[in-house]
Amino acid sequence: MINIQLHNDCPATDTIVPNQFIDRFMPSANGEFVKVYLYLLRCIHSHASNCTISEIADKFNNTEMDIQRALRYWQKEGLLSLEETADGKLCGIGLLPFPEDSTDTEEASSSPAPSAVSLEETPASAAGENVSGSQPVNQPQEPQIRHYTLDEIAEFQKNPDIQEMLFVVETYIRHPFSENDINTILFWHEDLHFSAELIVYLVEYCVSKGHTNLRYLNKVALAWHEKKITSVEQAKSEAAVRSKAYYAVMKAFGITGRNLIDSETAMIRKWTKEYAFDLSLIQEACARTISSTGQSSFSYADSILTSWYNDKVHSLEDVKRLDATHQQKKKERAAVKANAAASPKKNNFNNFESRENDYKSLEAMLLNSPIRS
Repeated sequence: MINIQLHNDCPATDTIVPNQFIDRFMPSANGEFVKVYLYLLRCIHSHASNCTISEIADKFNNTEMDIQRALRYWQKEGLLSLEETADGKLCGIGLLPFPEDSTDTEEASSSPAPSAVSLEETPASAAGENVSGSQPVNQPQEPQIRHYTLDEIAEFQKNPDIQEMLFVVETYIRHPFSENDINTILFWHEDLHFSAELIVYLVEYCVSKGHTNLRYLNKVALAWHEKKITSVEQAKSEAAVRSKAYYAVMKAFGITGRNLIDSETAMIRKWTKEYAFDLSLIQEACARTISSTGQSSFSYADSILTSWYNDKVHSLEDVKRLDATHQQKKKERAAVKANAAASPKKNNFNNFESRENDYKSLEAMLLNSPIRS
């Protein structure tokens, strides 16, 4: 039998964008970076095997440095491989399979409805306020933003890394820097000792949550500094833990259509950080709260988890043992009450012993008694 060769004579007019890119990578990426990745997809689908950095830059009215920055970003995210010649010039770009993410299924199933724009780190919770909203009494004083002179700023900008960092941050926040903005960013770099890479991720993270105000970003930066976060990996880990826990609690409580308030995020932080409970225990406490109160009471759930923490509970097995002990004590108390109800109760009337009188003896005593006149 002759093999039949199939071929497509229609021009490629469609570009397929993977869902994983849209769900996992696009929300946190700079819009200009997304354009570059989509354009590379388009080139691949149209079988365009050759292009230059200059052509891509002209396509989007950007500089070649902007395009190279976008390529390096996607390389760090694990979506591209960049091939260079011996003298360091870019000579090849490869699209890579998406990195494995074990939390994809769990986070997708635990995400609230799209109307619930939630789980953002608000300035109050980022700064570490307690449940009542007031600052802890012994909280160390926050580092203060200093004022840099124009000469100092100019000196900083001679550093290519800082120059590039400032450009990227300005691109993200979409407005020209004010003097205070530059002072704030240099404060992160010089006083909080954040690397340029960490600062860029900080801005990416906050912008992805819908925040471009530098005062808000500074609150998050101070919170990271307090938690001794010094690398992008640590920051991503912190964000992942917060996001996962918040989604789990919101789903367990059926919260949709609103963000968590400061006191609620503070409680979740206490459960995950101070108590170090895993999500299974927190979800169990939320389920018991709904069962007992019929509503999403964070304070009631907190009382359950605090009780478990005091009883050295570390797993659901510990909870089962605690429940069994409680049920046994409950049965013992019920048995004591039942025995008390079954035994006759004494009162003032039946405390006197009944006596059988000998009426004949009594009659004889009366007959033999002398009669007094």
